[in-house]
Amino acid sequence: MIVISAFVSFLNSVWPYLVAVLMFLILIVIHEFGHFITAKMFKIKVNEFAVGFGPKLFKIQGKETLYRFNLVPFGGYCAMEGEDSESNDSRAFCNAKAYKRFIVTAAGAAFNLLLGLLVVCIIVCSGNLVGTTVVAQFDENAVSCDSGLMVGDEITHIEGRRMYTTQDIAYAFTAVEDGRLEIVVKRNGEKVVLSEVDFATETEDGINYVALDFKFLGEKKNFLNVIEATFKTTFSYCRVVWFSLIDLITGRFGISAVSGPVGVTATIGQAAKMGLLNLLPIMALITVNLGIFNLLPVPALDGGRLVFILLEMILRRPVAKKYEGIIHTVGLVLLLGLMLIITLKDVWSLIF
Repeated sequence: MIVISAFVSFLNSVWPYLVAVLMFLILIVIHEFGHFITAKMFKIKVNEFAVGFGPKLFKIQGKETLYRFNLVPFGGYCAMEGEDSESNDSRAFCNAKAYKRFIVTAAGAAFNLLLGLLVVCIIVCSGNLVGTTVVAQFDENAVSCDSGLMVGDEITHIEGRRMYTTQDIAYAFTAVEDGRLEIVVKRNGEKVVLSEVDFATETEDGINYVALDFKFLGEKKNFLNVIEATFKTTFSYCRVVWFSLIDLITGRFGISAVSGPVGVTATIGQAAKMGLLNLLPIMALITVNLGIFNLLPVPALDGGRLVFILLEMILRRPVAKKYEGIIHTVGLVLLLGLMLIITLKDVWSLIF
């Protein structure tokens, strides 16, 4: 009985993190499947499609492609003939027309974004109401109502940025030093500028957050507003990722605000303990993040490869493989170095 009890206790503590690993695996496999299915569509030869890294658990030889299932469930890959080297095979990636290579390269990120759209749709459909950016009521002891914000106001801009969903507003309430914001609202059909709206603030991990002291109005669901909310919310996730990158570069956030796989796994694990439905918004944000990040014009990423294909389409001749390879290698080394620093920071935070 003691052994069984210890095993059950171990499972209870470990399963949320196993869920996190499974989520990462799904997101990366979806990404690689985007490359795989479009390559097959254009009859580009795919030598191998793998789920996971490291030692092989088992493999299945298809008509042309070898399907591998590996021990380490962090990632996967789609290995196409002539992807990173020259090949005499007429069906090699390097010998395909530029527009086909562009689509195949971009498809991984596109599939991540499509998955994000699907997950957001599930989130919207699972709720009783569809959210809006209209103030419904103020909490007890709210302070923002003393600065001119009123019930019925539709928040359209915060600090000059357009607000489409509550996700946009939640991000705008991050890293606000003094709890004071310029908010533009639509009131009785007219634009009203509230130049200084005060909020209480909270601090977490050295970052100031505005304390939301009101609730938003919800609408009864119908087909049209569910579709609208799905696309708006997915777009908001994209904007959050993009603005996060800008704010990191401009110094609004420091490196302490960035999490790598270790930090994100810990966050997912904590969310899983509160219920699997709590994982859906995190899953949507991560898959959108993965899609957008991979489209950045950075060497070694899909976006960097797309730049070279675009140059080939413009110049009517490919960039020499030797130089492209050097650039991607340097980019990969820098990315791995950054990932190592972030991972060490995450491990340090968890321990101390």
